[in-house]
Amino acid sequence: MLEDDAALALHALGWILNDEPRAERLLALTGLAPDDLRASLGERATLAAILSFLAAHENDLVACADALQVPPASLAAAAHRLEGTLA
Repeated sequence: MLEDDAALALHALGWILNDEPRAERLLALTGLAPDDLRASLGERATLAAILSFLAAHENDLVACADALQVPPASLAAAAHRLEGTLA
């Protein structure tokens, strides 16, 4: 399941990066620089932060879920699993 969650997070990141203001907000809220983000894409904490970023902004969560054709709850649940707070 974590591989699916990681793939979902990477797809969500692609969606986030398609909008410059949203991408800048992600970097500002996570404290990651672009190079740090790229270097840490294989880390659960980074992938969880990407999905948590969406979960904290309902409009983005719903829009991203729609674009990825998944329920919004799937994105939030994947964030929790990657954080280790949900089995």
